[in-house]
Amino acid sequence: MARPPRPVSRRPAGPAPARRVPKAPPAQPRLILFNKPFDVLTQFSDGEGRATLKDFVPIPGVYPAGRLDRDSEGLLLLTNDGRLQARIADPKHKLAKTYWVQVEGEPDEEQLERLRRGVELNDGPTLPAEARLLAEPGLWPRDPPVRFRKTVPTAWLELIIREGRNRQVRRMTAAVGLPTLRLVRVRIGPWSLDGLAPGQWREVPAQL
Repeated sequence: MARPPRPVSRRPAGPAPARRVPKAPPAQPRLILFNKPFDVLTQFSDGEGRATLKDFVPIPGVYPAGRLDRDSEGLLLLTNDGRLQARIADPKHKLAKTYWVQVEGEPDEEQLERLRRGVELNDGPTLPAEARLLAEPGLWPRDPPVRFRKTVPTAWLELIIREGRNRQVRRMTAAVGLPTLRLVRVRIGPWSLDGLAPGQWREVPAQL
């Protein structure tokens, strides 16, 4: 006698088990050196139509390590690596930043010594800086040009600081009677502006 067919078990209807999606490998660390022109914001978007990093750096996923004011020029570092960004931007690491500063007036040794000792600002005294007179550095012309007073001489300083307060260099020179007319950052730690025209960038090994 033939056996009756076995009943077919039916699983209750429901969502299929989720498949494990393999994690994407972490992005390789990148470090970009950018020569920021005057009047460019150190951010990638702006609701007021002003020039931003997006107009110059076509690399997704990177962000500034530190800041550079809109009215300042020169070296800006961008990275996609949070730990590297912190080491560059965090003042506790005291990474040296070198600026070439055009000031109104003729600095004397007393003013330079005040900068070297540290200057009292409204948010407290600065750390000692390295300060020296600088020969005309032969930089690119600024656009728009700096406004000079014909009756007042100007001079260039090289100033090296290891802090990152808001508009610190401008406030330091003003505190010793030397208003800043033009400010260009030329070096951060081991990285320099050499070979980069305004608006140009290059990628370097992401290590410090």
